[in-house]
Amino acid sequence: MAVYTEIADEEVAGFAAQYDIGTVIACKGIAEGIENTNYLLVTERGTFILTLYEKRVKVEDLPFFLGLMEHLARRGLPCPTPVSGRDGQTLRTLAGRAAAIVTFLSGMWPRHPTAGHCAGLGEAMARMHLAAADFAGRRDNDLSVGGWRPLYEAIARRGHGMAIELARELEEELAALEGGWPRALPCGIIHADLFPDNVFFSGGRLSGIIDFYFACRDFLAYDLAVCLNAWCFEPDGSFNVTKARRLVQAYRAVRELTPDELDALPVLARGAAMRFLLTRLYDWLNTPKTALVTPKNPTEYLQKMRFHRGVRGFGGYGLD
Repeated sequence: MAVYTEIADEEVAGFAAQYDIGTVIACKGIAEGIENTNYLLVTERGTFILTLYEKRVKVEDLPFFLGLMEHLARRGLPCPTPVSGRDGQTLRTLAGRAAAIVTFLSGMWPRHPTAGHCAGLGEAMARMHLAAADFAGRRDNDLSVGGWRPLYEAIARRGHGMAIELARELEEELAALEGGWPRALPCGIIHADLFPDNVFFSGGRLSGIIDFYFACRDFLAYDLAVCLNAWCFEPDGSFNVTKARRLVQAYRAVRELTPDELDALPVLARGAAMRFLLTRLYDWLNTPKTALVTPKNPTEYLQKMRFHRGVRGFGGYGLD
């Protein structure tokens, strides 16, 4: 989440008047994340999130995202529910941007994830995968292996200061991933961006999953690979086997992984590291200096990518 588009109080009031949510009391920008403009919207009838869609989000994809959240919420997954206006529509326009209001979820995201947090995430992720199995929407992952080389080439055109050694390493890594990417694993709807700041906990229990704006159809185990990167490394770069074990065990207790999924986990995690390395590099070069957001450091994911490159099979993580 971030603030790229400023909106006047009068615009907010006029927009909210199209909903049955009462008079606006307060509206404050949320300066976390990097994708969309988000405001905390407080009205007479409750607290909501107002989102203006920016950057990589395509307007034609928004019905998929909003429909998925509605679908998952109906099946009991704690996620934001899009609010319909008086005309029954959830998607409309504000300040020249596509915009929507969704319900607010209580809880805090874990600044220092524990093994217990990882277990809660694993269980909820598996529940989400099962709950989305009958969702009719379709959106392919445009940030999977087929999208990495065009993204790298866009970075290379802008990043004139990229070290020759790094460019060579990324070229070699891309070629290895393109040649070794799995072809036939169980597929379904995944979140694809389950970082700690997109998962809320309250009283030690998972209370919400937010920010579904990268959700897509891909290998289910790829979601797990993203989380191995995002949740199971310590600040010094070391891999925490206990966190990874709790994450995977909790997931498998709800949805068992196939032998092929287990075998593919190292290359999926290596690819997930490449994906976030490239998007962070791109944002580092392209985020407006006036935006109320700090681009995330891409170096972290270079180190993670190198770690996974050295793992040989599922057992190489120390996970039985």
